[in-house]
Amino acid sequence: MRADREGATLAVVGAASQKPARVETAPAPAARAPSDLDTFPKLLLHNAVNWPDAVAMREKELGIWQAYTWRQVAEAVRGLALGLKSLGLERGEVVALIGRNRPNWVWSELAAHCCGAMTVGIYADVLAEEAGYLLAHSGAVVAFAEDEEQVDKLLEVGERATALRWIVFHDPRGMGRHDHPKLVSWAELLRRGAALGAERPDLFEAEVAAGRGEDVGILCTTSGTTSSPKLAMLPFGRFLDHVRAYLRADPRGPEDEYVCLLPLPWIMEQVYVLAMPLLCRIRVSFPEGQATAMADLREIGPTHLLLAPRVWEQTAADIRARMMDANAFSRWCFERGFAAALAALERGRRARLADWLLMSALRDRLGFARVRSAATGGAALGPDTFKFFLAMGVPLRQLYGQTELSGAYTLQDGREIDTDSSGLPFDNTEIRIVDPDADGVGEILTRHTGMFAGYFRNEVATREALTEDGWMRTGDAGYLDAKGRLVVIDRVKDIATTATGVRFSPQYIENKLKFSPYIGECVVLGQGRPWLAAILCIRFSMVAKWAESRRIGFTTYQNLAANPDVQALLAGEVEKVNASLPEGQRLARFLVLYKELDADDGELTRTRKVRRNVIDERYARLIEALYAGEREVHVATEVTFEDGRKGRIEADLVLHDTAAGQMLARRSA
Repeated sequence: MRADREGATLAVVGAASQKPARVETAPAPAARAPSDLDTFPKLLLHNAVNWPDAVAMREKELGIWQAYTWRQVAEAVRGLALGLKSLGLERGEVVALIGRNRPNWVWSELAAHCCGAMTVGIYADVLAEEAGYLLAHSGAVVAFAEDEEQVDKLLEVGERATALRWIVFHDPRGMGRHDHPKLVSWAELLRRGAALGAERPDLFEAEVAAGRGEDVGILCTTSGTTSSPKLAMLPFGRFLDHVRAYLRADPRGPEDEYVCLLPLPWIMEQVYVLAMPLLCRIRVSFPEGQATAMADLREIGPTHLLLAPRVWEQTAADIRARMMDANAFSRWCFERGFAAALAALERGRRARLADWLLMSALRDRLGFARVRSAATGGAALGPDTFKFFLAMGVPLRQLYGQTELSGAYTLQDGREIDTDSSGLPFDNTEIRIVDPDADGVGEILTRHTGMFAGYFRNEVATREALTEDGWMRTGDAGYLDAKGRLVVIDRVKDIATTATGVRFSPQYIENKLKFSPYIGECVVLGQGRPWLAAILCIRFSMVAKWAESRRIGFTTYQNLAANPDVQALLAGEVEKVNASLPEGQRLARFLVLYKELDADDGELTRTRKVRRNVIDERYARLIEALYAGEREVHVATEVTFEDGRKGRIEADLVLHDTAAGQMLARRSA
């Protein structure tokens, strides 16, 4: 636990060491846990009794790693749970959590579970309106907020969250000016818990014992690509059973390390940071902040790694950006080394010289030196990016799953280069393809032992998602290959057909475009249209570096994106992608947007998936201009800044024809 600035503290193990101590204990496979340990709190107490002094997690604060044992974690959770009981929390009620990735988030979530409450995680970067929707829909009665910023959001919600009785804040800095009857500090909550524990010493253990595997523990938000997110109800027993299947597919134990980099409300971090440590005691470390995350990761040296596709893409782009700053000899070595590694990879071999001279040092610099299993999930990762990391020697594997199905349920085995499939299903999972076309592509249906219990307060959506015989309709299109591996093409609703009858996957083409270090987000268009077009966003960090190296002046994102040299750069990247596509799927026109696609503007989900219906509506004028053959279009619109403020922006956008588009124009002339 972080030392509370109001006086509530816990002892710290290894806090004086800049480099975290490695505490080795004998592996204990998750599958051997007693069958009666069917909830998170029961597993927590089991670990605290059997391995009290083993390190469970670490947190970096003020440049120093602080380690917490299973005994300390259990003590912290006990104090918080009793504090929640003192606030009147009852079984079956809902507790919300909002803030950065911190041990105190995990302890607060477990404390709520000890009381028989359900938890809903809210992404730290949401606006007050989104937080208000989740609080109102879930009926949360208590909310844990990390600091003043998050408290302000919750207070701004006001009467919309009618059920909310208490807001517990962890960091007291800046809270002196707040005087609201719903507010209670972390330290005060612990004091209340201590008083209740002295009065009723057996209450905590009784509450934990009352929990059952069939109890819903987590209300996990879905991605919400077409509407407000739904809340998938995940019972403890089902969730744990499925994570055991995951551990059979990708084993890990107490000697392993994981660094929590992805948002805790996401289903896969609930798997990796809550369930897996409780089952197999893998140690979890929390970086100090986003700015220090990669440096902190290198200090820990994780053995297992899970990153979203956008993080892998950005990491690859950052490597290229650093090479742009390097001298000519270093660039030559990098290019030759990677070419050799890629060539060896295609032959199923390893370029030992390139690995010794280049790749091993690169892995060490990134913090990947000890990684034995790396995964990507949440969206498709472009094959070129995938091969980039495989050539580097990172054992990257694709996984696939949904929130409603307790996260991932397929995983590549890593024995061969496989940039197409998401691997084989876990041993508890069934997959079938319904309504396949001539190529065998149809909707993916799944069922397994860890399925959700339905959507919270949304029976209509539950009935729509499940078949009568209990299969989950994923909404994704794909097929099973000859080896039984699942190949995911795109969302069923997003598979598109041009007016000329050409079928295409927008996501597939977008992934190829985003492998370019200069293209950040993009949206491919063409449904019912005569040909394909695209809206592109520059990857600001890379394009800025490129512009600086050529002495191209700029002041803002908009200014840089509109620069003619930058537009020519992206035109070249589009032509490279077009050269790799069938003729009917090549982009004919494109434009470079004046802003990044933003979750705060509703254009992306919080997990960075494109909301295509929002794009179609918001940029309808630009889309029509692309297909009308216009050369330039003036835009005046409102945008949302990072701090939530609104502003207006005006821009003159140039619309570009590709070589494929010019050929189409000549044919139709």
